[in-house]
Amino acid sequence: MNTLLLRQVAIDTYKENVAYLHRDCKLYRSEGFQALNKIEITNQENGQSIIALLNIVDDDRITAPDELGLSEQAFAQFGSLERIPVVVAHAPVPDSIRGVHRKIAGESLGLEDYRGIARDIAGNRYSKIEIAAFLVACSELGLERDEVLYLTRAMIETGRRLDWGEPLVVDKHCIGGVPGNRTTMLIVPIVAAHGMLIPKTSSRAITSPAGTADTMEVLAQVELSPEKLHEIVRAQRACLGWGGTAALAPVDDILIAVERPLLMDSPGQLVASILAKKVAAGATHLIIDIPIGPTAKVRDRKSALALRKLFEYVSDQLGLVLEVVFSDGRQPVGRGIGPVLEARDVMQVLENDPLAPGDLREKALQLAGRVLEFDPDVRGGQGYALARDILDSGRALAKMQAIIDAQGRNAGPGDPGVLRHDVLADRAGEVTAIDNLQLARIARLAGAPMDKSAGVDLRHKLGDAVKAGDPIYTIYAEFNADFQFSREAAELESGFTIQ
Repeated sequence: MNTLLLRQVAIDTYKENVAYLHRDCKLYRSEGFQALNKIEITNQENGQSIIALLNIVDDDRITAPDELGLSEQAFAQFGSLERIPVVVAHAPVPDSIRGVHRKIAGESLGLEDYRGIARDIAGNRYSKIEIAAFLVACSELGLERDEVLYLTRAMIETGRRLDWGEPLVVDKHCIGGVPGNRTTMLIVPIVAAHGMLIPKTSSRAITSPAGTADTMEVLAQVELSPEKLHEIVRAQRACLGWGGTAALAPVDDILIAVERPLLMDSPGQLVASILAKKVAAGATHLIIDIPIGPTAKVRDRKSALALRKLFEYVSDQLGLVLEVVFSDGRQPVGRGIGPVLEARDVMQVLENDPLAPGDLREKALQLAGRVLEFDPDVRGGQGYALARDILDSGRALAKMQAIIDAQGRNAGPGDPGVLRHDVLADRAGEVTAIDNLQLARIARLAGAPMDKSAGVDLRHKLGDAVKAGDPIYTIYAEFNADFQFSREAAELESGFTIQ
Protein backbone atom coordinates (compact mmCIF):
# COMPACT_ATOMS: atom_id res chain seq x y z
CA MET A 1 0.00 0.00 0.00
CA ASN A 2 1.34 3.43 -0.98
CA THR A 3 0.98 4.94 2.50
CA LEU A 4 2.75 8.08 3.75
CA LEU A 5 2.32 10.40 6.71
CA LEU A 6 0.88 13.85 6.09
CA ARG A 7 2.99 16.92 6.80
CA GLN A 8 2.17 20.61 6.48
CA VAL A 9 4.51 22.66 4.31
CA ALA A 10 4.07 26.36 5.04
CA ILE A 11 3.86 27.52 1.43
CA ASP A 12 0.94 29.53 0.05
CA THR A 13 0.33 28.18 -3.47
CA TYR A 14 -2.74 30.42 -4.03
CA LYS A 15 -5.73 28.50 -5.35
CA GLU A 16 -3.73 25.39 -6.27
CA ASN A 17 -3.19 22.16 -4.34
CA VAL A 18 0.51 21.25 -4.30
CA ALA A 19 2.12 18.16 -2.73
CA TYR A 20 5.82 17.60 -1.91
CA LEU A 21 7.44 14.15 -2.16
CA HIS A 22 11.05 13.41 -1.18
CA ARG A 23 13.22 12.07 -3.97
CA ASP A 24 14.31 9.18 -1.67
CA CYS A 25 10.73 8.14 -0.96
CA LYS A 26 10.16 4.48 -1.83
CA LEU A 27 7.17 5.50 -3.98
CA TYR A 28 9.11 7.97 -6.10
CA ARG A 29 10.59 5.33 -8.40
CA SER A 30 8.36 2.33 -7.71
CA GLU A 31 5.25 4.23 -8.83
CA GLY A 32 6.97 6.31 -11.49
CA PHE A 33 6.02 9.65 -9.97
CA GLN A 34 7.56 12.72 -11.58
CA ALA A 35 7.50 16.43 -10.85
CA LEU A 36 4.30 18.13 -12.06
CA ASN A 37 2.36 14.85 -12.10
CA LYS A 38 -1.12 15.12 -10.64
CA ILE A 39 -1.66 12.73 -7.75
CA GLU A 40 -4.69 11.61 -5.78
CA ILE A 41 -4.22 11.68 -2.00
CA THR A 42 -6.68 9.72 0.13
CA ASN A 43 -7.10 9.82 3.91
CA GLN A 44 -6.93 6.16 5.03
CA GLU A 45 -9.15 6.84 8.01
CA ASN A 46 -12.20 8.39 6.35
CA GLY A 47 -11.70 7.97 2.60
CA GLN A 48 -11.55 11.71 1.88
CA SER A 49 -9.42 12.47 -1.16
CA ILE A 50 -8.01 15.47 -3.02
CA ILE A 51 -6.04 16.02 -6.22
CA ALA A 52 -2.70 17.86 -6.05
CA LEU A 53 0.20 18.83 -8.30
CA LEU A 54 3.38 17.00 -7.30
CA ASN A 55 6.73 18.66 -6.57
CA ILE A 56 9.87 16.59 -5.84
CA VAL A 57 12.18 17.81 -3.06
CA ASP A 58 15.67 16.85 -1.85
CA ASP A 59 15.56 18.47 1.58
CA ASP A 60 14.41 16.49 4.63
CA ARG A 61 13.48 19.77 6.31
CA ILE A 62 10.67 20.18 3.78
CA THR A 63 9.45 16.61 3.89
CA ALA A 64 11.07 13.31 4.92
CA PRO A 65 11.14 10.15 2.75
CA ASP A 66 8.22 8.63 4.68
CA GLU A 67 6.09 11.78 4.49
CA LEU A 68 3.95 13.64 1.99
CA GLY A 69 4.07 17.40 2.34
CA LEU A 70 1.05 19.53 1.44
CA SER A 71 0.83 23.25 0.73
CA GLU A 72 -1.35 25.35 3.04
CA GLN A 73 -4.45 25.21 0.83
CA ALA A 74 -4.23 21.43 0.32
CA PHE A 75 -3.43 20.76 3.98
CA ALA A 76 -6.50 22.71 5.14
CA GLN A 77 -8.74 20.38 3.12
CA PHE A 78 -7.63 17.50 5.36
CA GLY A 79 -8.66 19.41 8.46
CA SER A 80 -5.11 20.62 9.16
CA LEU A 81 -4.20 17.29 10.79
CA GLU A 82 -0.54 16.23 10.62
CA ARG A 83 0.82 12.69 10.69
CA ILE A 84 -2.38 11.06 9.47
CA PRO A 85 -1.77 8.17 7.05
CA VAL A 86 -2.63 8.87 3.43
CA VAL A 87 -2.56 6.73 0.31
CA VAL A 88 -0.97 8.25 -2.79
CA ALA A 89 -1.75 7.24 -6.37
CA HIS A 90 -1.63 8.69 -9.86
CA ALA A 91 -4.66 10.91 -10.38
CA PRO A 92 -7.07 9.86 -13.12
CA VAL A 93 -7.30 12.29 -16.04
CA PRO A 94 -10.58 14.21 -15.65
CA ASP A 95 -13.10 13.38 -18.37
CA SER A 96 -13.76 17.06 -18.96
CA ILE A 97 -10.24 17.64 -20.30
CA ARG A 98 -11.52 16.27 -23.60
CA GLY A 99 -13.71 19.35 -23.82
CA VAL A 100 -10.67 21.58 -23.36
CA HIS A 101 -8.89 19.73 -26.18
CA ARG A 102 -11.93 20.22 -28.42
CA LYS A 103 -12.02 23.93 -27.58
CA ILE A 104 -8.33 24.24 -28.44
CA ALA A 105 -9.17 22.60 -31.77
CA GLY A 106 -11.74 25.31 -32.43
CA GLU A 107 -14.98 23.53 -31.57
CA SER A 108 -17.94 25.06 -29.75
CA LEU A 109 -18.82 23.36 -26.46
CA GLY A 110 -22.19 22.57 -24.89
CA LEU A 111 -23.61 23.11 -21.43
CA GLU A 112 -22.55 19.67 -20.17
CA ASP A 113 -18.99 20.31 -21.39
CA TYR A 114 -18.79 23.53 -19.40
CA ARG A 115 -20.42 21.92 -16.38
CA GLY A 116 -17.78 19.20 -16.41
CA ILE A 117 -14.91 21.67 -16.82
CA ALA A 118 -16.23 23.93 -14.04
CA ARG A 119 -16.85 20.98 -11.72
CA ASP A 120 -13.34 19.61 -12.22
CA ILE A 121 -11.69 23.02 -11.81
CA ALA A 122 -13.62 23.52 -8.56
CA GLY A 123 -12.46 20.07 -7.45
CA ASN A 124 -8.80 21.00 -8.05
CA ARG A 125 -8.52 18.37 -10.78
CA TYR A 126 -6.93 20.86 -13.17
CA SER A 127 -3.41 22.23 -12.88
CA LYS A 128 -2.88 25.92 -13.54
CA ILE A 129 -1.26 24.95 -16.84
CA GLU A 130 -4.47 23.19 -17.92
CA ILE A 131 -6.61 26.10 -16.72
CA ALA A 132 -4.39 28.51 -18.67
CA ALA A 133 -4.83 26.37 -21.78
CA PHE A 134 -8.62 26.53 -21.35
CA LEU A 135 -8.62 30.29 -20.83
CA VAL A 136 -6.34 30.99 -23.79
CA ALA A 137 -8.46 28.78 -26.05
CA CYS A 138 -11.63 30.61 -24.99
CA SER A 139 -9.94 33.97 -25.44
CA GLU A 140 -8.18 33.42 -28.74
CA LEU A 141 -10.88 31.35 -30.44
CA GLY A 142 -13.77 33.23 -28.84
CA LEU A 143 -16.99 32.07 -27.22
CA GLU A 144 -20.34 32.03 -28.98
CA ARG A 145 -23.09 33.75 -27.02
CA ASP A 146 -24.62 30.42 -25.96
CA GLU A 147 -21.19 29.28 -24.77
CA VAL A 148 -20.96 32.40 -22.58
CA LEU A 149 -24.37 31.48 -21.16
CA TYR A 150 -23.28 27.87 -20.55
CA LEU A 151 -20.04 28.95 -18.86
CA THR A 152 -21.98 31.39 -16.67
CA ARG A 153 -24.48 28.74 -15.60
CA ALA A 154 -21.71 26.22 -14.93
CA MET A 155 -19.82 28.68 -12.72
CA ILE A 156 -22.98 29.54 -10.75
CA GLU A 157 -23.62 25.84 -10.08
CA THR A 158 -20.19 25.26 -8.50
CA GLY A 159 -20.91 27.36 -5.40
CA ARG A 160 -23.51 28.82 -3.11
CA ARG A 161 -26.44 30.85 -4.41
CA LEU A 162 -27.77 33.43 -1.99
CA ASP A 163 -31.50 34.00 -1.64
CA TRP A 164 -32.46 37.19 0.18
CA GLY A 165 -36.21 36.48 0.08
CA GLU A 166 -36.96 39.86 -1.50
CA PRO A 167 -38.23 40.68 -5.00
CA LEU A 168 -35.78 43.57 -5.52
CA VAL A 169 -32.07 43.02 -4.88
CA VAL A 170 -29.91 45.55 -6.74
CA ASP A 171 -26.27 45.65 -7.77
CA LYS A 172 -23.88 47.66 -9.92
CA HIS A 173 -20.69 46.61 -11.67
CA CYS A 174 -18.11 48.31 -13.86
CA ILE A 175 -16.24 46.17 -16.37
CA GLY A 176 -13.01 48.00 -15.41
CA GLY A 177 -10.20 49.38 -17.51
CA VAL A 178 -10.33 52.91 -16.06
CA PRO A 179 -8.09 53.52 -13.02
CA GLY A 180 -9.53 55.13 -9.90
CA ASN A 181 -13.13 54.48 -10.93
CA ARG A 182 -14.29 53.76 -7.38
CA THR A 183 -17.97 54.64 -7.80
CA THR A 184 -19.26 51.42 -6.20
CA MET A 185 -18.10 52.51 -2.75
CA LEU A 186 -20.30 55.60 -3.13
CA ILE A 187 -23.29 53.97 -4.81
CA VAL A 188 -23.69 51.26 -2.16
CA PRO A 189 -24.15 53.61 0.85
CA ILE A 190 -26.38 55.96 -1.17
CA VAL A 191 -28.67 53.13 -2.31
CA ALA A 192 -28.68 51.42 1.11
CA ALA A 193 -29.50 54.73 2.83
CA HIS A 194 -32.61 54.86 0.61
CA GLY A 195 -33.55 51.42 1.97
CA MET A 196 -32.92 49.22 -1.07
CA LEU A 197 -31.08 45.92 -0.64
CA ILE A 198 -27.60 46.01 -2.23
CA PRO A 199 -25.37 43.14 -1.02
CA LYS A 200 -22.21 44.03 -2.92
CA THR A 201 -19.57 41.33 -3.34
CA SER A 202 -16.59 42.41 -5.40
CA SER A 203 -13.51 40.82 -6.90
CA ARG A 204 -9.96 41.85 -6.22
CA ALA A 205 -7.97 43.47 -9.03
CA ILE A 206 -7.12 41.32 -12.06
CA THR A 207 -5.23 43.71 -14.32
CA SER A 208 -5.83 46.99 -12.46
CA PRO A 209 -4.02 48.70 -9.54
CA ALA A 210 -7.06 48.19 -7.30
CA GLY A 211 -10.45 46.52 -7.24
CA THR A 212 -13.36 47.54 -5.04
CA ALA A 213 -12.48 44.81 -2.52
CA ASP A 214 -8.83 45.97 -2.39
CA THR A 215 -9.88 49.58 -1.71
CA MET A 216 -12.63 48.73 0.78
CA GLU A 217 -10.09 46.63 2.67
CA VAL A 218 -8.27 49.84 3.54
CA LEU A 219 -11.34 50.85 5.57
CA ALA A 220 -12.88 47.55 6.71
CA GLN A 221 -12.64 43.77 6.69
CA VAL A 222 -13.81 42.33 3.37
CA GLU A 223 -13.24 38.60 3.89
CA LEU A 224 -16.68 37.82 5.28
CA SER A 225 -18.12 34.36 5.89
CA PRO A 226 -21.53 33.71 4.33
CA GLU A 227 -23.08 33.87 7.80
CA LYS A 228 -21.41 37.19 8.61
CA LEU A 229 -22.35 38.59 5.21
CA HIS A 230 -26.01 37.73 5.82
CA GLU A 231 -25.91 39.31 9.27
CA ILE A 232 -24.46 42.57 7.94
CA VAL A 233 -26.84 42.81 4.99
CA ARG A 234 -29.90 42.15 7.14
CA ALA A 235 -28.83 44.91 9.53
CA GLN A 236 -27.49 47.49 7.07
CA ARG A 237 -29.26 46.59 3.78
CA ALA A 238 -25.78 46.43 2.23
CA CYS A 239 -22.22 45.20 2.40
CA LEU A 240 -18.97 45.75 0.52
CA GLY A 241 -17.20 42.41 0.75
CA TRP A 242 -14.89 40.19 -1.27
CA GLY A 243 -16.78 37.48 -3.14
CA GLY A 244 -14.05 34.87 -2.64
CA THR A 245 -14.82 33.99 0.99
CA ALA A 246 -18.56 33.93 0.35
CA ALA A 247 -18.07 30.84 -1.90
CA LEU A 248 -20.02 32.47 -4.72
CA ALA A 249 -19.13 30.98 -8.12
CA PRO A 250 -15.75 29.84 -6.70
CA VAL A 251 -14.54 28.63 -10.10
CA ASP A 252 -14.45 32.29 -11.13
CA ASP A 253 -11.91 33.04 -8.39
CA ILE A 254 -9.70 30.17 -9.59
CA LEU A 255 -9.90 31.42 -13.18
CA ILE A 256 -9.08 34.96 -12.04
CA ALA A 257 -6.00 33.66 -10.20
CA VAL A 258 -4.70 32.39 -13.56
CA GLU A 259 -5.95 35.34 -15.61
CA ARG A 260 -4.19 37.89 -13.39
CA PRO A 261 -0.55 37.06 -14.31
CA LEU A 262 -1.57 36.53 -17.94
CA LEU A 263 -3.30 39.97 -18.00
CA MET A 264 -6.29 38.32 -19.69
CA ASP A 265 -9.86 39.61 -19.65
CA SER A 266 -11.62 38.55 -22.87
CA PRO A 267 -15.24 39.64 -23.51
CA GLY A 268 -16.84 36.20 -23.11
CA GLN A 269 -15.01 35.40 -19.89
CA LEU A 270 -15.66 38.93 -18.60
CA VAL A 271 -19.43 38.61 -19.09
CA ALA A 272 -19.54 35.10 -17.60
CA SER A 273 -17.43 36.16 -14.60
CA ILE A 274 -19.53 39.22 -13.79
CA LEU A 275 -22.96 37.69 -14.28
CA ALA A 276 -22.11 34.43 -12.48
CA LYS A 277 -21.08 36.37 -9.39
CA LYS A 278 -24.16 38.65 -9.53
CA VAL A 279 -26.66 35.82 -9.92
CA ALA A 280 -24.92 33.77 -7.22
CA ALA A 281 -25.07 36.80 -4.89
CA GLY A 282 -28.83 36.93 -5.35
CA ALA A 283 -29.12 40.06 -7.48
CA THR A 284 -32.36 40.57 -9.39
CA HIS A 285 -31.58 43.99 -10.95
CA LEU A 286 -28.15 45.09 -12.18
CA ILE A 287 -26.50 48.19 -13.67
CA ILE A 288 -23.40 47.55 -15.81
CA ASP A 289 -21.00 50.45 -16.44
CA ILE A 290 -18.98 50.19 -19.68
CA PRO A 291 -16.40 53.01 -19.95
CA ILE A 292 -15.42 53.83 -23.55
CA GLY A 293 -12.08 55.38 -24.43
CA PRO A 294 -8.95 54.93 -26.54
CA THR A 295 -7.06 53.29 -23.66
CA ALA A 296 -10.01 51.71 -21.80
CA LYS A 297 -10.99 48.03 -22.14
CA VAL A 298 -13.62 49.05 -24.68
CA ARG A 299 -12.14 51.41 -27.26
CA ASP A 300 -15.16 52.46 -29.33
CA ARG A 301 -18.95 52.57 -29.33
CA LYS A 302 -19.28 49.68 -31.80
CA SER A 303 -17.41 47.34 -29.44
CA ALA A 304 -19.46 48.67 -26.50
CA LEU A 305 -22.72 47.93 -28.32
CA ALA A 306 -21.57 44.37 -29.07
CA LEU A 307 -20.64 43.82 -25.42
CA ARG A 308 -23.96 45.27 -24.29
CA LYS A 309 -25.83 42.83 -26.54
CA LEU A 310 -23.90 39.92 -25.01
CA PHE A 311 -24.65 41.10 -21.46
CA GLU A 312 -28.32 41.53 -22.32
CA TYR A 313 -28.64 38.10 -23.95
CA VAL A 314 -27.06 36.18 -21.08
CA SER A 315 -28.82 38.16 -18.34
CA ASP A 316 -32.19 37.72 -20.06
CA GLN A 317 -31.67 33.94 -20.18
CA LEU A 318 -30.80 33.98 -16.47
CA GLY A 319 -33.86 36.07 -15.52
CA LEU A 320 -31.77 39.05 -14.43
CA VAL A 321 -33.04 42.60 -15.09
CA LEU A 322 -30.08 44.47 -16.53
CA GLU A 323 -29.34 47.98 -17.74
CA VAL A 324 -26.05 48.89 -19.44
CA VAL A 325 -24.66 52.42 -19.13
CA PHE A 326 -21.89 53.78 -21.35
CA SER A 327 -19.53 56.24 -19.64
CA ASP A 328 -16.49 58.38 -20.45
CA GLY A 329 -13.38 56.20 -20.29
CA ARG A 330 -10.86 58.65 -21.76
CA GLN A 331 -9.07 59.18 -18.45
CA PRO A 332 -8.96 57.96 -14.83
CA VAL A 333 -11.89 58.85 -12.57
CA GLY A 334 -10.93 60.70 -9.39
CA ARG A 335 -7.36 61.55 -8.48
CA GLY A 336 -6.00 58.47 -6.72
CA ILE A 337 -4.89 55.23 -8.39
CA GLY A 338 -4.20 52.54 -5.78
CA PRO A 339 -6.16 51.38 -2.70
CA VAL A 340 -5.18 54.03 -0.11
CA LEU A 341 -5.42 56.91 -2.57
CA GLU A 342 -8.78 55.70 -3.93
CA ALA A 343 -10.16 55.22 -0.40
CA ARG A 344 -9.17 58.82 0.35
CA ASP A 345 -11.12 60.03 -2.71
CA VAL A 346 -14.21 58.03 -1.69
CA MET A 347 -14.23 59.38 1.85
CA GLN A 348 -13.76 62.95 0.61
CA VAL A 349 -16.85 62.61 -1.58
CA LEU A 350 -18.90 61.06 1.24
CA GLU A 351 -17.79 63.82 3.61
CA ASN A 352 -18.71 66.50 1.04
CA ASP A 353 -15.14 67.75 1.30
CA PRO A 354 -14.46 70.75 -1.01
CA LEU A 355 -11.29 68.93 -2.14
CA ALA A 356 -13.24 65.85 -3.26
CA PRO A 357 -12.79 64.93 -6.95
CA GLY A 358 -15.84 66.27 -8.78
CA ASP A 359 -15.77 63.71 -11.59
CA LEU A 360 -15.94 60.79 -9.14
CA ARG A 361 -18.84 62.42 -7.29
CA GLU A 362 -20.77 63.17 -10.48
CA LYS A 363 -20.34 59.73 -12.02
CA ALA A 364 -21.35 58.01 -8.77
CA LEU A 365 -24.49 60.16 -8.54
CA GLN A 366 -25.44 59.38 -12.14
CA LEU A 367 -25.10 55.62 -11.61
CA ALA A 368 -26.70 55.65 -8.15
CA GLY A 369 -29.63 57.49 -9.67
CA ARG A 370 -30.10 54.74 -12.25
CA VAL A 371 -30.02 52.09 -9.51
CA LEU A 372 -32.56 54.02 -7.40
CA GLU A 373 -34.92 54.09 -10.38
CA PHE A 374 -35.26 50.31 -10.12
CA ASP A 375 -37.44 51.18 -7.08
CA PRO A 376 -41.04 51.29 -8.38
CA ASP A 377 -41.70 54.22 -6.02
CA VAL A 378 -39.02 56.35 -7.72
CA ARG A 379 -40.17 57.95 -10.96
CA GLY A 380 -37.94 57.76 -14.01
CA GLY A 381 -35.58 60.72 -14.17
CA GLN A 382 -35.84 61.43 -10.43
CA GLY A 383 -33.06 59.10 -9.28
CA TYR A 384 -30.20 61.57 -9.70
CA ALA A 385 -31.79 64.25 -7.53
CA LEU A 386 -32.65 61.67 -4.88
CA ALA A 387 -29.08 60.31 -4.86
CA ARG A 388 -27.67 63.85 -4.59
CA ASP A 389 -29.93 64.64 -1.63
CA ILE A 390 -28.86 61.46 0.18
CA LEU A 391 -25.19 62.33 -0.35
CA ASP A 392 -25.45 66.03 0.50
CA SER A 393 -27.46 65.36 3.66
CA GLY A 394 -24.76 63.12 5.15
CA ARG A 395 -27.01 60.05 5.12
CA ALA A 396 -24.67 58.23 2.72
CA LEU A 397 -21.67 58.93 4.98
CA ALA A 398 -23.56 57.69 8.04
CA LYS A 399 -24.53 54.51 6.18
CA MET A 400 -20.95 53.95 5.02
CA GLN A 401 -19.66 54.31 8.58
CA ALA A 402 -22.27 51.81 9.77
CA ILE A 403 -21.24 49.32 7.06
CA ILE A 404 -17.55 49.76 7.97
CA ASP A 405 -18.30 49.15 11.66
CA ALA A 406 -20.43 46.10 10.86
CA GLN A 407 -17.73 44.52 8.69
CA GLY A 408 -14.93 45.39 11.13
CA ARG A 409 -13.22 48.77 10.94
CA ASN A 410 -9.60 48.94 9.82
CA ALA A 411 -7.20 51.80 10.51
CA GLY A 412 -8.48 53.95 7.63
CA PRO A 413 -6.89 55.42 4.52
CA GLY A 414 -3.64 56.43 6.25
CA ASP A 415 -0.79 57.98 4.34
CA PRO A 416 0.41 56.99 0.87
CA GLY A 417 3.79 55.26 0.45
CA VAL A 418 6.87 56.76 2.07
CA LEU A 419 8.78 56.92 -1.24
CA ARG A 420 7.54 59.78 -3.41
CA HIS A 421 8.40 61.05 -6.88
CA ASP A 422 6.76 63.88 -8.83
CA VAL A 423 6.45 63.32 -12.58
CA LEU A 424 6.82 66.68 -14.33
CA ALA A 425 5.34 68.12 -17.51
CA ASP A 426 7.95 68.12 -20.27
CA ARG A 427 6.45 71.19 -21.94
CA ALA A 428 3.84 73.90 -21.51
CA GLY A 429 0.41 73.39 -23.03
CA GLU A 430 -2.91 71.62 -22.50
CA VAL A 431 -3.41 68.00 -21.39
CA THR A 432 -5.01 66.46 -24.48
CA ALA A 433 -4.78 62.73 -23.68
CA ILE A 434 -4.18 60.46 -20.68
CA ASP A 435 -3.21 56.81 -21.18
CA ASN A 436 -5.21 54.69 -18.72
CA LEU A 437 -3.12 51.59 -19.41
CA GLN A 438 0.21 53.33 -18.79
CA LEU A 439 -0.92 54.99 -15.56
CA ALA A 440 -2.34 51.68 -14.32
CA ARG A 441 0.96 50.00 -15.22
CA ILE A 442 2.99 52.63 -13.35
CA ALA A 443 0.75 52.26 -10.28
CA ARG A 444 1.11 48.46 -10.38
CA LEU A 445 4.88 48.74 -10.76
CA ALA A 446 4.84 50.96 -7.67
CA GLY A 447 3.31 48.04 -5.77
CA ALA A 448 -0.47 48.46 -6.01
CA PRO A 449 -2.70 46.67 -5.13
CA MET A 450 -0.57 44.32 -3.00
CA ASP A 451 0.94 47.34 -1.23
CA LYS A 452 -2.16 49.30 -0.29
CA SER A 453 -0.30 52.62 0.08
CA ALA A 454 1.36 52.44 -3.35
CA GLY A 455 0.01 54.12 -6.45
CA VAL A 456 -0.31 57.31 -8.46
CA ASP A 457 -1.92 60.60 -7.39
CA LEU A 458 -3.04 62.77 -10.32
CA ARG A 459 -2.50 66.53 -10.25
CA HIS A 460 -4.02 67.28 -13.65
CA LYS A 461 -6.78 65.94 -15.92
CA LEU A 462 -7.88 66.40 -19.54
CA GLY A 463 -8.17 70.03 -20.58
CA ASP A 464 -5.92 71.40 -17.83
CA ALA A 465 -3.28 73.96 -18.76
CA VAL A 466 0.21 73.16 -17.45
CA LYS A 467 3.61 74.81 -17.49
CA ALA A 468 6.88 73.02 -18.24
CA GLY A 469 8.12 71.49 -15.00
CA ASP A 470 4.68 71.39 -13.31
CA PRO A 471 3.96 68.12 -11.45
CA ILE A 472 1.35 66.18 -13.42
CA TYR A 473 1.18 63.28 -10.96
CA THR A 474 2.98 61.79 -7.98
CA ILE A 475 4.18 58.20 -7.63
CA TYR A 476 4.06 56.63 -4.15
CA ALA A 477 5.74 53.34 -3.17
CA GLU A 478 6.75 51.43 -0.05
CA PHE A 479 9.73 49.50 -1.40
CA ASN A 480 12.71 50.87 -3.26
CA ALA A 481 12.72 48.26 -6.04
CA ASP A 482 9.07 48.99 -6.87
CA PHE A 483 9.79 52.71 -6.64
CA GLN A 484 12.61 52.49 -9.16
CA PHE A 485 10.59 50.34 -11.58
CA SER A 486 7.69 52.79 -11.56
CA ARG A 487 9.96 55.83 -11.95
CA GLU A 488 11.74 54.27 -14.91
CA ALA A 489 8.42 53.43 -16.57
CA ALA A 490 7.18 57.00 -16.08
CA GLU A 491 10.42 58.43 -17.48
CA LEU A 492 10.07 56.32 -20.63
CA GLU A 493 6.39 57.18 -21.08
CA SER A 494 4.51 59.44 -18.65
CA GLY A 495 1.06 58.54 -20.03
CA PHE A 496 0.22 62.24 -20.51
CA THR A 497 0.02 64.00 -23.88
CA ILE A 498 0.53 67.77 -23.62
CA GLN A 499 0.10 69.97 -26.67
